[in-house]
Amino acid sequence: YNIENWTDAKTQGVYNMVRDFKSRGVPIDCVGFQSHFGTGGPPASFQTTLSNFAALGVDVQITELDIAQAPATAYANTVKACMNVARCKGITVWGIRDSDSWRTGQNPLLFDNGGNKKAAYNAVLTALGGTPATTARASSAAALPSSFSWSSSGAMIAPKPDSTHNIAGIKDPSVVYYNGKYHVFASVASSSGYSLVYLSFSDWSQAGSATHHYLDRGAIGSGYRAAPQIFYFAPQNLWYLVYQTGNASYSTNADISNPNGWSAPRNFYASMPDIIKQNIGGGYWVDMWVICDSATCYLFSSDDNGHLYRSQTSLSQFPNGFTNTVIAAQDSNKYALFEASNVYKVQGSNQYLLIVEAIGSDGRRYFRSWTSGSIAGSWTPLAATESNPLARATNVSFPAGAWTKDISHGEMIRAGYDQTLTIPSCRLQYLYQGLNPNASGDYNSLPWRLGLLTQTNSAC
Repeated sequence: YNIENWTDAKTQGVYNMVRDFKSRGVPIDCVGFQSHFGTGGPPASFQTTLSNFAALGVDVQITELDIAQAPATAYANTVKACMNVARCKGITVWGIRDSDSWRTGQNPLLFDNGGNKKAAYNAVLTALGGTPATTARASSAAALPSSFSWSSSGAMIAPKPDSTHNIAGIKDPSVVYYNGKYHVFASVASSSGYSLVYLSFSDWSQAGSATHHYLDRGAIGSGYRAAPQIFYFAPQNLWYLVYQTGNASYSTNADISNPNGWSAPRNFYASMPDIIKQNIGGGYWVDMWVICDSATCYLFSSDDNGHLYRSQTSLSQFPNGFTNTVIAAQDSNKYALFEASNVYKVQGSNQYLLIVEAIGSDGRRYFRSWTSGSIAGSWTPLAATESNPLARATNVSFPAGAWTKDISHGEMIRAGYDQTLTIPSCRLQYLYQGLNPNASGDYNSLPWRLGLLTQTNSAC
């Protein structure tokens, strides 16, 4: 242990010892390097160390690898150092999940506490010459039911105004579980407009006390930014934040936990596609949503006028090349297919789930749902009516008190965090925005809060 840096006295001492053994015919076949690295990863001389030991006529191995906070680049560099030395015969990672590690608080492994593949996993796989694939937590597979029932938390997450952010509501959450934490991105709204906020926490009990980081302080900038969606695009080892700016925009970040790491907004389209211009009427172009399969990425959006649109590009071209914009679904009643669409891959099946927010006959918001064998549809109704909704106040119990009659824009808790947007097939949870039933007035000034639905009629 502690012989990875070539210039260290201990490294030189062990090197001289092995050289002495070899010169005297002492049987020695291999030298192992424990390789418990800090956040900076291996020393710059690590490959030199491996190479010099191997030149003595022994194999070398990395025997207990872990790296504090598991930076993807640090893991990739470690693997490359071994692969560049012909006699480096193996790499053993010192544990599977972060929760199994002897360095638990440093999250140093390739899988998080829930067994999800981390960015470092994909970096290692790529360094080995592989291609990252779907990232998902293990879950029992079961067919989605034809009707749903849920239990809701109370209002868990409320705005946290400061001297430069006068906020009425927190809305439109997107969430992933990664590296032992829930990472939530949301809109914050007031009469003066919209911007984005980020918070993270290890357990839902901590959601209300989590620090709010306003993303307009970084390169994302000020101005209209709303309705975020977060996912990790494995082919590029980058996090993508998709949001609306009047166009469909995105920013990227190598580290989801760094709110200052997001790039400036870029647009998926040069301008609004013609088919949307022709059908939007008096509506608004809102709620962009990206999902990919093994070959193609799709971008969905809504118009508050009864239309759901879909564009596509190849996985290799993403985020560029979105064309072939079509109407993926429509309803003559614009309120029945209003906005806030989500599309997910159902884990352990060849099924996709589409959910869309509707406004009911009572003026309250709820979700309808459809399924399909492909992202491109066509879509078969699942729980898709006011009397049999996916989620509506009428099929939700409120043990802590009925704080909302609206079940509005949010996101499922995914089984993974990559671009396939995979969700479990049972024990579903949905982070949503709700509203005091007595609130009224300007929509942007309404006091939206975030709560969590948990499915109560799961088949497994």
